[in-house]
Amino acid sequence: MYRLFFALFFRRMDAEKAHHLAFRWIQLAVRLPVLRTFLAAALAPRYKELRTEALGRRMHGPFGLAAGFDKNAVAIDGMTMLGFDHVEIGTVTAQPQPGNPKKRLFRLVPDRALINRMGFNNDGSASVAARLAARNPVFPATVGVNIGKTKVVPEDEATADYVTSTERLARHADYLVVNVSSPNTPGLRNLQAVDQLRPLLTAVREAADRTVTDRRVPLLVKIAPDLADADVDAVADLAVELGLDGIIATNTTIAREGLGLTSDPALIAETGGLSGAPVKERSLEVLRRLYARVGDTITLIGVGGIEDAEDAWQRILAGATLVQGYSAFIYQGPFWCRAIHKGLAARLRNSPYATLAEAVGAEHKKVTA
Repeated sequence: MYRLFFALFFRRMDAEKAHHLAFRWIQLAVRLPVLRTFLAAALAPRYKELRTEALGRRMHGPFGLAAGFDKNAVAIDGMTMLGFDHVEIGTVTAQPQPGNPKKRLFRLVPDRALINRMGFNNDGSASVAARLAARNPVFPATVGVNIGKTKVVPEDEATADYVTSTERLARHADYLVVNVSSPNTPGLRNLQAVDQLRPLLTAVREAADRTVTDRRVPLLVKIAPDLADADVDAVADLAVELGLDGIIATNTTIAREGLGLTSDPALIAETGGLSGAPVKERSLEVLRRLYARVGDTITLIGVGGIEDAEDAWQRILAGATLVQGYSAFIYQGPFWCRAIHKGLAARLRNSPYATLAEAVGAEHKKVTA
């Protein structure tokens, strides 16, 4: 049903306008008590066997919404209603910014992919922090906060910019993510180099601890699929060295060659980060490499090209405690989370593993046994 609706309606609309329209519908639904109760029951059934503990939180399952969909923390309840086990908001920058000029979001329908060059459009960390502070949750949710660099801030002042956002947002975050991997902010990916990443993460950790004294806010870093293998290893080693709580693998890619893209060449040529099915293979490779390097010492979150329960299951076997999605939601609609959870529960029941936690990294353990 949704796919027909998408083909007849959403596909004919500008991608960003369709996003905002869907957003408004979700926000409207969650404001109506009877409707939201019905939708949550229909779209977010709970499976006890999928209950997950990660980053100091207990969640109904491992599947969450990746950053980028809810940039300003305005639809956390709505996305939880649709079945996401955690919601990562952002990316949020210290200063409000409009992002890059439109048109900046493109669907590659034959490839089940998106290209975006949004440019961290958001209300700024002060506004988002106020919104989170005033939030009266309808549904309990684990909320991650993804922070990035303000575009106009020079690279050598990036650390102070991230610290400002941390000081405003850390107290409202169940976990905090340092995004240094978006391709749409000039110079941002340079911060993935270990010599720049070390002082940045150290400063953010210190700011979070200084701001929130009654608990430890878990800190993660999100990396790009375009990193060379040696750089992936270096980030993994740094994460362990600094005592980070986790790594998110991966963000969007700037690559186009070798991905088997079949969409209109003019669309493929658009600049920006490519997400969705074509990123699947490389994101899984990076995840496997990270787990081989860090094992169970930190939490890994797998994201990039997850379309169905089998994709999510493969990420778990490869070492992800949590998995996230976004692009496939655009193509598969509101029943997506329900299908993921149902499929994961079935795979766990048919596996040799007693719990989901036992399945995490199992493919690597099998190889090394």
